[in-house]
Amino acid sequence: MLARECIVSAPGKVILHGEHAVVHGKVALAVSLNLRTYLRIQPGAAGRVSINMPNIDTFLSWDVSSLHTLLPASRAGLQNAVEPDAAVVLKLREYAGLGDGLADTRSLAVLAFLYIYLSVFAESRELPSLTMAVWSELPTGAGLGSSAAFSVCLSTALLASRGAIACPAVEAAQTARWSDEDLELINKWAFQGEKIIHGNPSGVDNAVGTWGGALRYHSGKIKPLSSTPMLRILLTNTRVPRSTKVLVAGVRDKITKFPAIMNPVLDSIDAISCECERTLMEMARGPEIQHYRVLEELIDINQHHLNVMGVGHPSLDRLCQVSLVHGLHSKLTGAGGGGCGITLLTPDTDSSVVERSIQELKDCGYDCWETSIGAPGVLHHSPSSLTEDVLKILNSY
Repeated sequence: MLARECIVSAPGKVILHGEHAVVHGKVALAVSLNLRTYLRIQPGAAGRVSINMPNIDTFLSWDVSSLHTLLPASRAGLQNAVEPDAAVVLKLREYAGLGDGLADTRSLAVLAFLYIYLSVFAESRELPSLTMAVWSELPTGAGLGSSAAFSVCLSTALLASRGAIACPAVEAAQTARWSDEDLELINKWAFQGEKIIHGNPSGVDNAVGTWGGALRYHSGKIKPLSSTPMLRILLTNTRVPRSTKVLVAGVRDKITKFPAIMNPVLDSIDAISCECERTLMEMARGPEIQHYRVLEELIDINQHHLNVMGVGHPSLDRLCQVSLVHGLHSKLTGAGGGGCGITLLTPDTDSSVVERSIQELKDCGYDCWETSIGAPGVLHHSPSSLTEDVLKILNSY
């Protein structure tokens, strides 16, 4: 097992349309965000398991012999992706010195690693020595699927180490994808990682991280779109903290208080998601400028609806104002109340407009990146396919 290194990456995600309305049975569209998490796994010092996650200042190492005592008794098999058991998770917390109830990013990432590592190798009863390094371009806690990208990378690398999936061959400076059958297994295990981290996730984030592109989520059913275009965007993090739970409760209260007003708003958001889906499918066959104009209008309409629902924020209004001055169209993505927003860039958007917009948004105190949506899902990398910066970080551990 683990005869050589394996380098993988997975994208983050944004909600294009349908946030909040999806809680009330409406369609949402989630798309992959080409800010990625990278993971390198390689044979480690004999008898040691080491994980290095510099993003969250986590550097840990354990004796394989001590981890053997934590192996679950169940040998359900790799195809079943065993549900996390509360007693097992508590045992892992105690082993790692994580107090019960600790829910910080570092603790949850360590728990997810221990759980998937031990579960994947439970059937063989042989735990490999390994060293794992993780680096992410995604900010944590911003609603951009950072935990799911980590879970997807972790599941892929450990399943490959176990021999449950084969690493597809990669030439120099290239990447490769796994088969649909392998992606199904990766997604099952990544979902278990998300359960460790979030308790009761929808499964959307890990599905986007696995398959990439866009997917349709409706009443618990997830359907990847067969083909979608890559779209350039600006991603802006207002850095305004918010509580998703409070925002969701506020929307529910408003619907209860004003059903005749709010239910048509939900129906309209549902129609926006469906119209956007149709437009993206058309663009996959050949994008034209009128398609981008439709996407811009849908963004504007949905942002107004989200303000009506009470999940806007002055920081997001400022984002929309700054971008509109430059002829660009923005909306919040995710829970709202601060957090992040996306701005569509069209093929005719001049580079000087992009540069000025980014600078003005940074002058507002926001973080801003030019990136893309619709990126591929989990990838196997040759070392030379990575940027120099990412390779340098992964090679430091």
